[in-house]
Amino acid sequence: MARINAFLKLGREQGGSDIHLAVGCPPLIRLHGELQTIKYRNLSDTELEELVYEILTPEQKTIFLSGQDLDFSYEHEDVGRFRVNLYRKFKGIGASLRTIAPKIPSLTELGLPSIIEKFLHTNQGLILVTGATGTGKSTTLASMIDWLNNNRRYNIITLEDPIEFVHKSKQSLIIQRTVGTHVKNFAEGLRAALREDPDVILVGELRDPETISMAMTAAETGHLVLGTLHTTSAVKTIDRIIDAMPTMQKSLATTFLSQHLKGVISQKLVRTADGRSRKAIVEIMINTPAISRLILSSKVFQIPSSIQTGKELGMQLMDQALLEALKNKEIDPDDTYIHALDKKQFQRYITNPDLLPQINLAIN
Repeated sequence: MARINAFLKLGREQGGSDIHLAVGCPPLIRLHGELQTIKYRNLSDTELEELVYEILTPEQKTIFLSGQDLDFSYEHEDVGRFRVNLYRKFKGIGASLRTIAPKIPSLTELGLPSIIEKFLHTNQGLILVTGATGTGKSTTLASMIDWLNNNRRYNIITLEDPIEFVHKSKQSLIIQRTVGTHVKNFAEGLRAALREDPDVILVGELRDPETISMAMTAAETGHLVLGTLHTTSAVKTIDRIIDAMPTMQKSLATTFLSQHLKGVISQKLVRTADGRSRKAIVEIMINTPAISRLILSSKVFQIPSSIQTGKELGMQLMDQALLEALKNKEIDPDDTYIHALDKKQFQRYITNPDLLPQINLAIN
């Protein structure tokens, strides 16, 4: 058994979301959003290399030794499944290992709004799940795919870098492909997927103009496309897509979004009230006729007002979602304040007054 498994097992047993290994410091576990040190000696360059090289295939080791970073999945019956990023830094190598839950949670188990399930009743268009790294986008997407797998007879193709949750075909046929192994990149994977009779295509990341363009083509030609972006709100998501496109294609992207974007789910993970876990809090935008007109007329900055007044349709701004969860005593008030955009309305809930000058100082 690989020696690194001891750290991975400890991290999973303690409920950690990530395990970090870096030269010059002991192993670290991210527990409920905060890094905790494992009682162990500082890792040397040689020791860390020995730990991570044990879980690499010969091909992966060759790629890493050539100077490239590595993204891959690691699974062992004793410790479960992990998403691994292996990299180099100033003093040596480093590794970040994200724990993957052994069971795909349902949308209900994640506590996500019912409107997300309603998104999945459409059979074409683009649905985006966005948020910063480590905010649970992959888990939400896996839950969405699992719902389709249980309720629809679809051919579902996923393009991931790397594969995290492993789906077993149920009502649907699930084809999972890894970028860099099964396809060269997301754009080529999308191009190939369109020749494979798909109903649904999951794109792990819309990271470049070519991938975005191919995803648009797939959505326009009668497919349901699910994708992710590292943006933190619906408005920033729309702006990012348009800004990413070449000048000659910006107007086409704007028209596409106004017509084929079904919705944007932007999420954050906020510490729960008991401090024992984190809860996904989501901003939801539905592309209503009113919002479609705002996109088409380049008035994206007005979209938050439409989201704020569209609660009866299932829409909500991040601050609205945070406030509701806070009033329901589901999340920690101090962590809520840190995540809020308009912090004034959350100040009266703070239990740690030291946060106020710290936040104000950071803003100034």
